[in-house]
Amino acid sequence: MNQSILFPDVQHWDDIRQSVRFSAQQSGALIECGISKQGLETLSGQMIVSAQQAMQIFVEFRFDIEELAEELIEDELFSDEGTIEINVSLA
Repeated sequence: MNQSILFPDVQHWDDIRQSVRFSAQQSGALIECGISKQGLETLSGQMIVSAQQAMQIFVEFRFDIEELAEELIEDELFSDEGTIEINVSLA
């Protein structure tokens, strides 16, 4: 794990985006990251029916999610809005 990218233990559910939003810090810059409900369902193999359940699954898979975010940050794969959006596939 790259020590220049830090992940504060702060996250929240975004009803509009249907995703868990969390932050990363790289060289003092704050980077907004997110993983969709669908991405969480793919990672966990569970159907998510509530924001509370999504948050619980996020915490359970946090290490894996942070590794995915770290790779995207290192590869500078930012969205048009300047965020990191984690897409999980079964492949």
